[in-house]
Amino acid sequence: MAPVYFADASQTAGPGHTWEVDSSFDLHCQRRALFSGSASVYDAGRPGYPAEVFELLATQCGLEAGSRVVEIGPGTGQATGPLLDAGANVVAVELGAEMATLLEENHGSRHLTIVVGAFEDVDLPAQGFDIVASATAFHWVDPAVGLIRSADLLRPGGSLALWWNYFGDPHRSDPFHDAIQPLLQSHAPQLIDCTSGGAPGSGAHPYALDVDARVDEIGRTGRFGAVRYEAVSWTGRHSASEIHRMFGSFSPWLALESTVRGKLLDALANLVEQDFGGTVRRPYLTPIYTAQRI
Repeated sequence: MAPVYFADASQTAGPGHTWEVDSSFDLHCQRRALFSGSASVYDAGRPGYPAEVFELLATQCGLEAGSRVVEIGPGTGQATGPLLDAGANVVAVELGAEMATLLEENHGSRHLTIVVGAFEDVDLPAQGFDIVASATAFHWVDPAVGLIRSADLLRPGGSLALWWNYFGDPHRSDPFHDAIQPLLQSHAPQLIDCTSGGAPGSGAHPYALDVDARVDEIGRTGRFGAVRYEAVSWTGRHSASEIHRMFGSFSPWLALESTVRGKLLDALANLVEQDFGGTVRRPYLTPIYTAQRI
């Protein structure tokens, strides 16, 4: 069983860095907390990551047996499992207790320590890690705090690795994306404007693909060397029930009134059965940013 610790929320974000939240980020924090109440939906609905991501972690970040990794926002373990498969010793910092419970059930028999709390607040050893990793989660962390905190946790020469599953690809056709537009317009038009590209309302927002902004954020810290960016292209394949669970795990959908959300998810599943022969194939990207601590 993995040891599970609960953070003291009164702690500061790290030496000299107190996390101050303005009203807009407070709303952001409310949205990120939605996942915890739907942990089982998230666990069933979210796909994992292509193997190429972990190959890049090995070649660019030195991921290997015995690597000390802190993972920010592991959810229920979609990336944690492959990190453990590589032989890493993982400290997983998960905001939601319900998510942490499923993470422990999924991977707790391995070299995993789970810390429940916000990454900005938890107590972790300075220069105690070889890799700071975050998979489809770092946009929930205040970057002014998160990047400095990550540098503080890394040993000199250790690596930052941030990646996201982007549920779409601006350079490939996506018939399912096109087909769901009328449904969204009828039932929840606010979801259409939630994102630019990718699945509407999925969280596949341009943050992950805004390369200049992400590289600039990391560079402005003065704590990392050159940032390397790569985007892994792959194809997702989903049954009607998988589409229902996956879309039901996206934060803008979790924020919908439950009756509206249920009807819309059922409509998506029916669309898969009736118009796509029971299986949807969608173009996806996994952009990954890596940099070494100097």
